[in-house]
Amino acid sequence: MSVTTVPLRPVSKGGLWLMWFGLAALLVAGAAFAWHMTPRIGFEVVKAGTGPSPTKADVVLVKYEGKLDDGTVFDANEQAPMQVAQVVPGFSEALTRMQKGGEYKISIPPKLGYGDRAVGPIPANSTLHFSVTLLDFRSEAEVRAMQQQMQQMQQQQMMQGGPGGPGGPGGPPPGAPQP
Repeated sequence: MSVTTVPLRPVSKGGLWLMWFGLAALLVAGAAFAWHMTPRIGFEVVKAGTGPSPTKADVVLVKYEGKLDDGTVFDANEQAPMQVAQVVPGFSEALTRMQKGGEYKISIPPKLGYGDRAVGPIPANSTLHFSVTLLDFRSEAEVRAMQQQMQQMQQQQMMQGGPGGPGGPGGPPPGAPQP
């Protein structure tokens, strides 16, 4: 069996540089396209906060008001506790950029909000606009410990005659025979 070889002409140095320049330009154009097409939240600091920012594993306490593009308020709360990981992706991302005591204005595009789903008073494909104040935040472990302390205090109150216990409202009057 015979092999026929075809001689290749050497590539000039100028042609090689042109090829690398073209490849670099193609990569830059692709990155710019990807960056432009990736949905991002609008994030404005109205009043700077202090200290560290919450993580996705934290529980935050926020004051907020949510509006639609036409100015309709769809939700508001003076003190709302929420787990950072349990809210829509855009709101979660914004919370991790906030600091305690700070006030922020956030715009969440539909892809980072509820997308093509209508949720309550929020129509499908809605941009969400929020005014948010980060009041406080705690780690999930701290919140669990606080809940356990509250449960223990309630149990102690019940055992010592607190509300619902002997002598408390709903219980027999003091001095009455116990069942």
